[in-house]
Amino acid sequence: AMLEGSMSLASNRSLVTKVYFPRILLPAAAVFGGVVDLAITFTILLVMMMWFGFFPGWQIMLVPLLLVMVLLTSLGVALWFSAMNVLYRDVQFVLPFLAQIWLFLTPVLYPASVIPEQWRVLYAMNPMVTVTESFRWAMLGGATAPEPLMLVISTVTVFATLLSGVAYFRYVERQMADRI
Repeated sequence: AMLEGSMSLASNRSLVTKVYFPRILLPAAAVFGGVVDLAITFTILLVMMMWFGFFPGWQIMLVPLLLVMVLLTSLGVALWFSAMNVLYRDVQFVLPFLAQIWLFLTPVLYPASVIPEQWRVLYAMNPMVTVTESFRWAMLGGATAPEPLMLVISTVTVFATLLSGVAYFRYVERQMADRI
């Protein structure tokens, strides 16, 4: 979602330069367009979990809230990078590397518990850390719920990313048609 949203303005150059419309819709459509694919794969995951006799607990009710956090984070980052991509064309070449770095900074392949305690607050500034750990807890259960402080820090970071992304996008939007 982040990569598609970041490239949405550059890939629709003729539309941006010829017709006026709220340009924020292009990155938003790219980000939210993946929801259908996510819904299909999530349904398949639930069916497979039930097939193998694993039934999620009450925590699964938090999944929609976690999905909103993922979508808002993706939208905020996509707004930042799509606006940057209009001004600086080399951003498109850096994005795949940044996405890979972000993957390794997020506990997808490892649990967040391997991070030393003194670094956890800083680590929670990556909004996907708590979201990923919360997804694990919501889907697979477990005794340890996400730490409330980490969840608050991640939520604040999500909204800071989104609001700053919207502000930067609006700032660059005035010159988009000339620069793209």
